Amino acid sequence: MNHQIELLAPAGNFEKLKFAFHYGADAVYCAGKSFGLRAFAGNFSNEELAEAIEYTHALGKKIYVTLNMYPHNPELEGLEDYLLFLDKVQPDALLVADPGVYSIAQSLRITVPIHISTQATIVNWAGVHFWEEQNNIERVVLARELSLDEIKTISEKTSTELEIFVHGAMCMSYSGRCLLSNYMTGRDANKGECAQPCRWNYAIVEEKRPGVYYPIEEDQHGSYIFNSYDLCTLERLPEILKDNLVQSLKIEGRMKSLYYVSTIIRCYRHVVDEYMKNGYIDPTEHQYWLDELEKVSHRPYTTGFLFGRPEDNAVNNTSSGYIKPYDFVGVVKAFDATTQIATIEQRNKISVGDTIQFFGTNYKEYDYVVDEMFDEHYQAIDTAPHAQQIIQLKLPFAVEPMDLIRKKID
Repeated sequence: MNHQIELLAPAGNFEKLKFAFHYGADAVYCAGKSFGLRAFAGNFSNEELAEAIEYTHALGKKIYVTLNMYPHNPELEGLEDYLLFLDKVQPDALLVADPGVYSIAQSLRITVPIHISTQATIVNWAGVHFWEEQNNIERVVLARELSLDEIKTISEKTSTELEIFVHGAMCMSYSGRCLLSNYMTGRDANKGECAQPCRWNYAIVEEKRPGVYYPIEEDQHGSYIFNSYDLCTLERLPEILKDNLVQSLKIEGRMKSLYYVSTIIRCYRHVVDEYMKNGYIDPTEHQYWLDELEKVSHRPYTTGFLFGRPEDNAVNNTSSGYIKPYDFVGVVKAFDATTQIATIEQRNKISVGDTIQFFGTNYKEYDYVVDEMFDEHYQAIDTAPHAQQIIQLKLPFAVEPMDLIRKKID
């Protein structure tokens, strides 16, 4: 099993980029302040993008910049300057959906390879073939609505690189090309401003009975007719990997926390590596990583369209909320092996008496009951309630910088 497959992670900001690589990503995708589809992620200024590209290449990794919005005429202003800037700093690819954006890039003779976004809704081999005949196209990101059998046919009939989503939030619209948000709130999902109305609670109101609400599918919680489960393919990842159908496995989540990104990448990294090395996955270890996926904030999981059309098992009719069993409470900044003291940056409240869990890149985690805690001046404290407060803990085990800490929610 010597086929190399890329594990591609979201990077909503520079910190998340660093953690994505630390926990095993081969490449990241990110956006500048304009022309991407996650306007409310932190995103990168031009200076930060240049620094991120240099940082990524120093690691021998790859970084792709998204320009996958569908701009109206006024929003094309500034695109040429931005494309020329990107050509200067040389990310590894530009992610494009709109043919107009692609055409402008071609007219400027941009040398950075182009990846065609899932927003282009490519669902057949002919669509892939059209793009691979164009200049400078390196990869096509296939629509989420394809089955594995359909992907196999596309792979057999085309020669360009293929990328698919394997984990993350699912839109109710076709490959994320949502009109609902714009119609209901004036925030255009195709310009990165989605208000996520598909997660809202809906009822029917009869025209002549205002104020009388009829649930669409009644239960004790309400009705959530658009509320998709989250995509998760880890359990059936060997079926995706075995025939070398695609070159990249993509994780959704530029709006997610660094804890989410790190945890998901850690799980997929270990399973991909074991399968590529041995041709199989140990069932006990596989179950461990499936259990780890349950420790991040998520909706119930589905395999989407990959293994057949999703039916009732793909829409959550009981709640629009997330399953959140753990709080992300800290990041290890340093560890003194002589004193066994860990310096920690708090991300959620930690108090004496809490049971917290440390984990890093390896196949292990450590539980610890906080019996004493100190501030950055090594003065004893009972609680750390302030965001990004520096605390110190004396631990009975070794930890490393960038290890993460979580706490089970009672």
